[in-house]
Amino acid sequence: MPNEMARSKKARRPRRGPREPREDPARNELISRSLESAQQCLLQQDYGTAFVHYLLVLNLAPVLKDFARESFRFTLFKWADELDSLGRIQDLFDCYEQAVELFPTDEVIVNSMGEHLFRMGFRDEAAAHFHKALKLRPDFPEAKENFYRVANWLVERWHFLMLNDHGRNRKYQLAIQRAVQEGCSTVLDIGTGTGILGVSLVVTETVDAGLLGEGIIESLIHAWKHLLLPPPVICICNSAPSQTGRVIPGGATVFGMAVECQEIRRHHRLCVSAVGGLDLEAVREIRSPVSCSVDADESAEPYTTERLSRLPGGFTALTGPCRMLDIDFNNVQELESLCSRKVMRLRVPVTQEGVVDALAVWFQLHLDQENSISTGPQENTCWEQAIYPVQSLAHCSVKRNDELLLEVSCRDAYLRLCCVAIVRDGQMFHLDSMEEEDYSTVALPNPEVDLCSALASLQTRHDTVSNMFTLECSEIALLNNVNYHNSFRMAVEKLLTSLRSSREMQASEVSSSEPFYMLDVSEGFSVLSLLTARLGQDSGSSLVQAYSSVEKDQHQALLRLLAQSNGVEESALQFWLSHVEDDSAVLQRPASEKLWSAIVLDCIETCGLIRQRLMEKATLARCLLEDGGRIFPERIVIHGLLVESDTLLQESAVQGTDPTLGFNIAPFINQFTVPVHVFLDLSTLECTHLSDPVELFTLDLMNSSANYISRGIRVRVSAPGKVTAVPFWYQIYLDADLTVTTFSQDSHWKQAAVVLQCPLVVNTGDWVQLTIQLHKSSISITAVREEAVTADDATAEEEPVPMDHPQGGLC
Repeated sequence: MPNEMARSKKARRPRRGPREPREDPARNELISRSLESAQQCLLQQDYGTAFVHYLLVLNLAPVLKDFARESFRFTLFKWADELDSLGRIQDLFDCYEQAVELFPTDEVIVNSMGEHLFRMGFRDEAAAHFHKALKLRPDFPEAKENFYRVANWLVERWHFLMLNDHGRNRKYQLAIQRAVQEGCSTVLDIGTGTGILGVSLVVTETVDAGLLGEGIIESLIHAWKHLLLPPPVICICNSAPSQTGRVIPGGATVFGMAVECQEIRRHHRLCVSAVGGLDLEAVREIRSPVSCSVDADESAEPYTTERLSRLPGGFTALTGPCRMLDIDFNNVQELESLCSRKVMRLRVPVTQEGVVDALAVWFQLHLDQENSISTGPQENTCWEQAIYPVQSLAHCSVKRNDELLLEVSCRDAYLRLCCVAIVRDGQMFHLDSMEEEDYSTVALPNPEVDLCSALASLQTRHDTVSNMFTLECSEIALLNNVNYHNSFRMAVEKLLTSLRSSREMQASEVSSSEPFYMLDVSEGFSVLSLLTARLGQDSGSSLVQAYSSVEKDQHQALLRLLAQSNGVEESALQFWLSHVEDDSAVLQRPASEKLWSAIVLDCIETCGLIRQRLMEKATLARCLLEDGGRIFPERIVIHGLLVESDTLLQESAVQGTDPTLGFNIAPFINQFTVPVHVFLDLSTLECTHLSDPVELFTLDLMNSSANYISRGIRVRVSAPGKVTAVPFWYQIYLDADLTVTTFSQDSHWKQAAVVLQCPLVVNTGDWVQLTIQLHKSSISITAVREEAVTADDATAEEEPVPMDHPQGGLC
């Protein structure tokens, strides 16, 4: 029993746990002092030293992580921005890696690291970080917005269109099956990153709207030399042919036609002589960066792309379709000689009177002897058409029975197409030398005259080149928008009149002589600062000191030339970025005691989305305005409606397995589905309107108390159908009375749409409850169908949720 008793006592004895570490006074002192030093460095804005102290503290005392998390984040972000500005990229990412080791599940740090990666061009890595942040916190709005933006880069919308194009997929399948049945035993798919040596069949679709723009010529030449079996040869003997190589598609035929199209014209050349009181005649030679001319900049693209059937205002074909080029992808000698061929000239008859704005190009892809795919404007395929704009200064008018002289080449393995002359009644008129005049006044060709003209052009070429400017297509479209600039001029004129009256009432000599200060922080090229400076000089009283934030040397040169030709004093227009050390100070005044009379904010991206950090910029801008000063625009109202559109569904996600020949691709690629569809032309979108337009949301840039982050509205259904999306656009209020809309024929902005994850089946008279939320620049919309309600309830709306300044970050 004694042993039993001993065991019983032993069982009742409490088990000793792990020995707790002894207190280390020196270690605790180091932690305390380092933490205090980190906080002092933060107050002194010495973020690098503060970051080092925090690293030491949190590595020595992990129990302090929750206590110091917010301060550590703030220090990390400030130090990372500083390292970024200094170009110390490796140090920047070293800091983030150290931070992630300390806080591996902190979605804010992970998301911020992704933002830096994205800005530096590492889109794949950025997407991985945004995706990880969303896994850590699925409702994290910043990570959602960032992931949607990077997804648009990684998986462009045409991928969904191609996978949903059942006709294209089926024809490729038939051509492949036929090749396999005829003896092709190994297949290489070029364009997916796969490589299999000793291959008998190559399947490729590395073709863009201009056929050759994705490098199909180079890749096929390489495949024929290093991967494929030899091509078939003609044999007169009776021996059985050995296995040979083959390419699908076997070849292509390129077609083109001349078109008249106002939408194309206004994006590629200056169409107006004046806007907002500014004379533009001094800089008539403004072109887009899309050109095939011999004097085009090396960075110029030879063509852009459009879906002709969706162009606002449509187009007019001025010629019939013309066969431009034939290519045999199974003939390696032909492929090798393609780029070195001489420029081919074609004469194309004009069938319709009009103005030649562009050459539209498409192709027929010959998969094999039986199957082909056409990308023509009348076809419903995933391809757009290639557009070669005509940017001649001459008003390129043509009549029936004229002929267009076209040059076709494949220089640099790009399909290049250029309209060089018009042939009329046996006479040839070159577009690069014609003026805007009646062609009948041009003399007959004379060799001596041509030589003299050539020498004269050489003599003056240097002078003319200095007046040739290149702007982005959206910038040219904006410059062509007369209504926008005239409305802005009237709004500024009203503001200046109001400010002058206010100063006169103050009866102060200092205030009456003080110039009005205006700052334009528009993205890209803008003439609003110059327009305001000119308006100040026209008034004959207080001058306007205008500041522009344009950065490019060419943009500044263009504004200076316009200022000189419009009689604006050189001192009245300044370039603001030369006055500030970094972009963070872009809204400050040169003299801190002075305030801005007007600040122009660029609120809407060309794609149809609200610009990032708009409301933060508006908050800062309001603090820098003088009494009575104004932000332009002062308010933005978002409008939208309910639509049913299979097109938006097809362009947003893979729809089931039928289009992809039974392969279950949707779960994988639809991870990159983005709910907000951008760059829409709502006027030509194939859709059914299921409601009238309604006001969705309002952003007041001048009155922070009027803003909210969430709003619920009820929309009455006007036609039966399936609600698949909510397109939206903006009414931009320059002041209380003057407005411009982003949904108009002359707008340089496109529209956008939120595509619903779960479409709603509705009937006429139903009500749909929309909840609209805005976080920074990201708009989200949810929709729920309600049962029929009474007329009294029809006008009811949910109370808008005010903007929460600390959490929402919007004011």
